[in-house]
Amino acid sequence: MSHQLTLDQIRRAPKVLLHDHLDGGLRPETVVEIADATGYSALPTKDPVELGQWFRDASDSGSLERYLETFSHTVGVMQTREALIRVAAECAEDLAADGVVYAEVRYAPEQHLEAGLTLEQVVEAVLEGFQLGQERAAAQGRTIRVGTLLTAMRHAARSREIAELVVRYRDVGVVGFDIAGAEAGHPPTRHLDAFEYLRRENAHFTIHAGEAFGLPSIWEALQWCGADRLGHGVRIVDDIERMADGQTRMGRLARYVRDKRVPLEMCPSSNIQTGAATSIAEHPIGMLRSLRFRVTVNTDNRLQSGTTLSEEFARLCQAFDYGWDDLEWFTVNAMKSAFLPFDERLALINGHIKPGFAQLKWAD
Repeated sequence: MSHQLTLDQIRRAPKVLLHDHLDGGLRPETVVEIADATGYSALPTKDPVELGQWFRDASDSGSLERYLETFSHTVGVMQTREALIRVAAECAEDLAADGVVYAEVRYAPEQHLEAGLTLEQVVEAVLEGFQLGQERAAAQGRTIRVGTLLTAMRHAARSREIAELVVRYRDVGVVGFDIAGAEAGHPPTRHLDAFEYLRRENAHFTIHAGEAFGLPSIWEALQWCGADRLGHGVRIVDDIERMADGQTRMGRLARYVRDKRVPLEMCPSSNIQTGAATSIAEHPIGMLRSLRFRVTVNTDNRLQSGTTLSEEFARLCQAFDYGWDDLEWFTVNAMKSAFLPFDERLALINGHIKPGFAQLKWAD
């Protein structure tokens, strides 16, 4: 490369996002306004700028458990149909403004029932919001498609119920299932009934694994539960040894993950906040990309990390001297790994992603 890509250049690239939490991407001003409208009084501040900074500071503890505590406020204001529609619509608009052409956004319906909504009403409100956001983006000349992942909380007992929602709504925008929450003490095998049901129904699912807990979490997610993708999966590097001569030696699990092309939903900035990595420059994504694992780049929680997908790519470019070919490789990886039918993935790759990157490379 003759020069490093700028953030403005990267924003123009057609990007794909697979790991983004709806309750981790609210605009601070939206949190304040919904709190005022609904009577939610637990916010640490009502100043949007100060609130945005509070979310980032509270998320920088290096602890996954402390990081997860910040969601009490975002979830707290997402308890009405109107709030869910607004948050989902703004999510789609914000992602489109960042150049994302396809996104899978996840949330846990069971966390939005405090004001009397049913699980079905929650799902339908979010789907309505995403549709509205896509239409608003299109009116501004930006194309984005948003699929929804329904998340079950690994410390709760509603995973089968949420899995059934995935199947019920899979033809109208819900593309898959996920489990999330603190990994330690809550193995994915506690939810085998849900995973077996999803497999019988030919449904897709990803599992948060290998973020705050190590190789056993990844092994269970793949070999016991049958996950299609790994949420984070960063600790797979614990099964890779860097030799004195610079070569690497992989254990059986790491080799399996690479050989089977298991997609890794990596979230660099978030991983640093939760202690899964020490810095961008030392993030395992560099090694895993060089070893050609099926790596994808994601935001996780844009509010808590104060980030966008473009900014995540910009940080990687600075740390690893990545250029357009690398960003296109990550993006095609993500689109290949999306929970869409093959022909639709191919259409986005050949119709939007590759032509978009070709134009950027030519202009550069």
